[in-house]
Amino acid sequence: MSTTHLTAGFLPLLDSVLLVLAREKGFAEAEGLDLNLVRETSWANIRDKAALGHFDIAQMLAPMPLAASLGLTPLASEMIAPVVCGLGNNAITVSADLWRSMADHGAPGNLAAGPSGAALAKVVAASRRKLRFGVVHQTSSHNYELRYWLAASGIQPDRDIEIVVLPPSLLPDALGSSGLDGYCVGEPWNSIGVATKGAHMVTTKAAIWQSSPDKVIGMRADWAQAQPERVAAIIRAIYRAGEFCADPANHAEIAQIMAKPAYLNAAPDIVGRALSGRFEIGAGAVAQVPDHFIPNASAANFPWKSHALWYYSQMVRWGEVTSSPTNAAIAAACFRPDLYRTALAPLEINVPVLDDKTDGTHDRPYQIAGTRGSLTMGPDQFFDGQVFDPSALDRYIAEQARS
Repeated sequence: MSTTHLTAGFLPLLDSVLLVLAREKGFAEAEGLDLNLVRETSWANIRDKAALGHFDIAQMLAPMPLAASLGLTPLASEMIAPVVCGLGNNAITVSADLWRSMADHGAPGNLAAGPSGAALAKVVAASRRKLRFGVVHQTSSHNYELRYWLAASGIQPDRDIEIVVLPPSLLPDALGSSGLDGYCVGEPWNSIGVATKGAHMVTTKAAIWQSSPDKVIGMRADWAQAQPERVAAIIRAIYRAGEFCADPANHAEIAQIMAKPAYLNAAPDIVGRALSGRFEIGAGAVAQVPDHFIPNASAANFPWKSHALWYYSQMVRWGEVTSSPTNAAIAAACFRPDLYRTALAPLEINVPVLDDKTDGTHDRPYQIAGTRGSLTMGPDQFFDGQVFDPSALDRYIAEQARS
């Protein structure tokens, strides 16, 4: 087998783990790929270097290919995501001072999204100043999830709370220096904020929207079209890495790998929290978060077009793009389940038959049709009880505009 050299950009986040394991555990090599991982400092760097062709592929925020394809980036280019890097892994963390105020207003300390949001709304209403929260990028799952949580809790983003962009690794320091009151980010930066800045986690992505995507492997559409065998090899390598990561017996080894200076440069204990779902959330409290990070189960690596459309709906909601059939089609085309199925067919992997699904209707595991029998999916509820049906996209967008 001939070897193909690929350059892949990534950020020091736990959910770069499948890309890292693809290299470190030989899954990429087994597919004939010599994977060169390049650590970056910001999502803007990932966005621009991918657009310029400096990276063949990259760990990307799930909405990033949509933003590039819809012309919302400085170097607009058609991007696709044929595989997802797992589900979950985000959390919202606040300063010790803000947490005390939230606790005084009824925050339960168990990471429940609804009660925590209600407590924050009371703090915002009583505050003499505008609170400031950080996110990692404007067109990020973090920004849209934070805004969704705030709005559903009765807090108007931008009007009631300022939202600013900082690279993930700078968020704990910004919180510690009182530059921020809170932030939404992936691990390990919530746990680092708790461990080093006295911060407190208040809720998680898994509590706001269960079984939802966060990062993908993205690439330019023209490169993918010209390199179908390489794209298929990438998908298979990431899938195999997801299988390895899903086995708790491998978590100690994975934490050691990810803790290396080349990747997260953090203590293995901190790194391992997202893998186990057992978190120190602040002030000595510990919480177990079911399905905090899902690397392979529940079709976690499958790029649902409906998930792309949910992120598109949030882009429309917050005024980044106009609602139109053309824009919706562009957004949906960025996630490529067809390429995913083709890549895994030789391995006889059971994958979803459909490209879309409804989210918000299941509070427990359920079954869907797969190419080789039924597939078990995890709960998919939004914390406020809303339902996202991609076949009723326009109605969903209109309803959110009124909320």
